[in-house]
Amino acid sequence: MSRQRKKPRNRIDGWLVLDKPVGLSSNDALTRIKKIFHPEKVGHAGTLDPLASGCLPLAFGEATKTVPFAMDGRKVYRFTVRWGIETATDDTEGETVAVSDVRPDAAEIEAVLPEFTGTISQVPPIFSAIKVEGARAYDLARSGEAVELEARPVDIHRLWLVECPNADEAVFEVECGKGTYVRALARDLGRRLGTCGHVTALRRLLVGPFAEEDMIPLETLEDLGQCAPGMGLDEAHASVILPVATALDDIPALAVSRQDAARLRNGQGVLLRGRDAPAFKGLVSVTAHGELVALGEIERGELRPRRVFNIAPVMTGATVIERN
Repeated sequence: MSRQRKKPRNRIDGWLVLDKPVGLSSNDALTRIKKIFHPEKVGHAGTLDPLASGCLPLAFGEATKTVPFAMDGRKVYRFTVRWGIETATDDTEGETVAVSDVRPDAAEIEAVLPEFTGTISQVPPIFSAIKVEGARAYDLARSGEAVELEARPVDIHRLWLVECPNADEAVFEVECGKGTYVRALARDLGRRLGTCGHVTALRRLLVGPFAEEDMIPLETLEDLGQCAPGMGLDEAHASVILPVATALDDIPALAVSRQDAARLRNGQGVLLRGRDAPAFKGLVSVTAHGELVALGEIERGELRPRRVFNIAPVMTGATVIERN
């Protein structure tokens, strides 16, 4: 019996910042991107619910090694809260579980926002991916089981009221840390204001270093057409890929010689001596002649590799584009 040959794929190293449309899950969006680029390896940094739109960073190839740095960064969301109704899912998909005739005005809303800023205690929605004794909370909730989730600390760096377009709705923006549920924030704001609330619209504007100006709509990418599998990217497709190092913008950078880069790629440490040795310790992004080499850690004057990169150039016909 002959072995089935693997389909040819394109070697791509870098980031694509997708503007995910409403109505599509993150995995469905990823599937459609795979059909366009035919990458060897790709994953997303931070799931977005189907009802949410906006910033969904996709990591190709060696960029997957930097996903934790993107996911651990701050996130910014714009969301609309509908007052007077609380739902089982804290968004428009769930059935109504509570109602209220109370409608807070802008002054009342502004007055309570400081209570939701800083490190706060938040109970995640029962329809969430959090595991309870090995099972996802949303699977238990959908099967009719009672789900109780414990409160946990989350970081809200900024929360502000954008507008109140009418008595029933308010639009907010929030800058928050990893693990924050905007749906739970809307629910808790409603309860604190003596009413009920749920999210009717949600858009992610920023994930770590990836901002709104980096986002490319799925429709625009599909208009580019498909890359030929195994033939590399053409210039149009290559132009939308950001360097692997983009996710490491907040990490101190350290340049080393090609000789030291070779040592790091072999898993060996490099002693940092002389007046050019950095005065700090901890995690650094290591480059050699502008090329990303590794994530390393400095301790006691020695640079040790933690993650090593082998970034391939992007081939576009006769042109080679370096992607670091």
